[in-house]
Order: sequence, then C-alpha cells, then structure tokens
Amino acid sequence: MELKFILESLLFSAQKPLSAKELRDVLASAAEQEDADATVKSLKKAKESELTAALEQLAGDHATAGRSYRLVCVAGAWQFVTQPEYAPWLRALVGVKARPPRLSQAALETLAIIAYRQPLTRAEIEQIRGVNVDGTMQTLTERGLVEQTGKAEVPGRPSLYGTTSLFLEYFGLAKLEDLPAADELRRIVVEKPPAPLTADAGLATTPPEQLKERETATPATEAAAPAEESAK
Repeated sequence: MELKFILESLLFSAQKPLSAKELRDVLASAAEQEDADATVKSLKKAKESELTAALEQLAGDHATAGRSYRLVCVAGAWQFVTQPEYAPWLRALVGVKARPPRLSQAALETLAIIAYRQPLTRAEIEQIRGVNVDGTMQTLTERGLVEQTGKAEVPGRPSLYGTTSLFLEYFGLAKLEDLPAADELRRIVVEKPPAPLTADAGLATTPPEQLKERETATPATEAAAPAEESAK
C-alpha cells in the first residue's frame, strides 16, 4: 500500500487541515495498536520529509487528473479544496459564511511591510510608511494577521512584530518564502535608534543633570577655562 494513498485517506477523513508532523503522529499512533500489521508498523518512524514528498506527489496526481478538487498546502497544513469554478453551486449548497470586511489600503501596505521585513518594530514600520500606524496595527493584530514576536535589542526594548499562520492562510500561502518578489521593499534602509549617550565607553548612562549642564554651557564658559589655567 502506497504512502500517498494512506495520507489521502487521512486528509479526506480529517475535519481540519493537517501538517506533515500531525500526519506522522497519526502513523505512529496507528503502529501502536495491538492489531497493527507489518505494513502499519513499518510507517511508525516515517520522516516528515518522506511524508511531504508523498503529499507533493499526490497533489501532482490530482492536478493531472483534472478533478473538481485539488490538494493544497496552506500555512504548512495540507487539505483538499474544490476548484474555484465550482463556487456557484457550492454557495447554493452550503451558503456563504460571513467574512470580515476587506483590509483597507493602509492596512495592506502596512501588512506588506511587515511580511517582507519582519521582524521589525512599530517605529521602523512608521519610518518606512511615513505615517502613524497605531490604528492600522491594532486592526491587523485584532484580525490575527500580525503578532508580537519578541523584543528588539535597542534602547527601550520595543516590541517586534511579524505575521502569523493565519496570514499565510488568508493569502493562500504555504510558507513566507512563497511571497511574490518585492526586492524594492526589502532594500529600503531602516535607521536604528541611536544608543544612549554615555559619559565614557563602558560606563553607565550620563546622569540627566550632567546632560543638562552640557546643553546650557556657553562658548564663553568653555573659553574661560584655558584663561584661568594660564593665570595659575
């Protein structure tokens, strides 16, 4: 029994998309059953790479057969979906699910910046767009398309943002590498915030009162120092 047909049966019966890891776990679980035969047990240690290769072959078989459905990988999980041209009859059968409103142009532009330049801070996003993105970022995070992925190693440790698996699903992508080329967007230089001013390398940050004294010092005050030294 070919591996690709075993995986096909699992995906047809599954209630949700399954990743290669989840499929591997099912194969391992089946091998633990008391009545498992030699074929079932032989797949206990199947590698994810083997499963992915079988799934890709299966997807090719369905594409060649020209059926009303196809096998696709979206956000790292595999599922069978119908061909777009059959949508009118499917809508009549199951109805139309209420979908959230479309993203605005501003949201799409911000999302594109994050997708191609992630991870990056909100200040870096605003630097590229040239406008405040507070409202747009709130929309993207509430829709589950963007999330915090860590903290930047710069003064203040601002949050870093990146896209989610729902982003891949929303745009029908298997992985981020499948994004269309956008070399110009990737080449935009983003300036990092300057490091804190210090009195000397390796020392603590200069106290605020000392910084204030520096700012209020006048040229005349600075010129008086050599004169006083020569008088001595």
